[in-house]
Amino acid sequence: MNIITLKDYRIFVGEDIWTEFAYLLEQRKYSRILILVDENTGRDCLPLFRANINLNAHIIEIPAGEPHKNIKTSQAIWQAMMEHETDRRSLLINLGGGVIGDMGGFCASTFKRGIDFIQFPTTLLSQVDASVGGKLGIDFNHIKNSIGLFANPQAVFIYPPFLDSLPYRELRSGFAEIIKHGLILDEKYWSAISQAEELNPQDLTRFILPSLSIKKHVVEEDPYEKGLRKVLNFGHTIGHAVESYALETDTPLLHGEAIAIGMICEAWLSYKFFVLKQSELKSITDFILKIYGKPALHPGSFDQLIALMRQDKKNEHEQINFTLLKSIGNAVVNQTCGVDGIIGSLGYYEGLQAK
Repeated sequence: MNIITLKDYRIFVGEDIWTEFAYLLEQRKYSRILILVDENTGRDCLPLFRANINLNAHIIEIPAGEPHKNIKTSQAIWQAMMEHETDRRSLLINLGGGVIGDMGGFCASTFKRGIDFIQFPTTLLSQVDASVGGKLGIDFNHIKNSIGLFANPQAVFIYPPFLDSLPYRELRSGFAEIIKHGLILDEKYWSAISQAEELNPQDLTRFILPSLSIKKHVVEEDPYEKGLRKVLNFGHTIGHAVESYALETDTPLLHGEAIAIGMICEAWLSYKFFVLKQSELKSITDFILKIYGKPALHPGSFDQLIALMRQDKKNEHEQINFTLLKSIGNAVVNQTCGVDGIIGSLGYYEGLQAK
């Protein structure tokens, strides 16, 4: 087992995490324990969870997927917590991916002014990124994570065998955040990432600890996203808009699939308006296209994408805010680009040929 220690909590990683988990529960002596799952993790992960620890807990199950990460689902969670007579000495365990972690943490932190929660991430995306750092929230009016708060879990427990239940598309989605970690802060890590050939659970688990170490460094330096932590937004200004737009169509994209598009577009902005080398832009573009293919962006959507970007919570002084790359492994925050430049980046993506 590996342990990553942050200021307010620890992250336990490995197949032998259960003794530490049981010890934490014994020490805290919670009055009531609830486990939040969706229909996928309730089916695929909850039996594995129960096979490793004997726990008397109430199960709250919600629909799976980003379209349900909203105030209506939050109300259903709060209602279930009320029905189970949850008090302020209770614990909510979030057993699932980024949606479960974000929304479960949000609901726990606002219920009766806050109860404890523990993150048990079950997807690659949540294990390497979303479960760490205390950013919690829900989507509102189709704007991702526009309602939320910062609050830390009591602990994060990462059990790699959960990845065995994931379809390839979900593994590939999580891999986008691993790519981002290399591009923003560690050129050597990017070099290792770009050599990846097979995206299977056994191969991908080697990236969990390096990515967690990068995330730990960033969130400890800047827990409330005032400066350095904004580097984690690379690919997300355009990517979140693409994700939100696609959710309203017949071809929705997973988070990492949209962020992959965002990283290509924002790498182009880094080349066009900053100092990223053309060779580095090509390296980034070619690798991402090899992994993700090229979901179509229709030119008719560009105005709607810009409108979504204008609502991004990272914006300041009515300017659309970006994290851009000076070079691979060297990101710079608080960069702005005009609408023509953003449309140019979308046009660059549209003009690419799938690998």
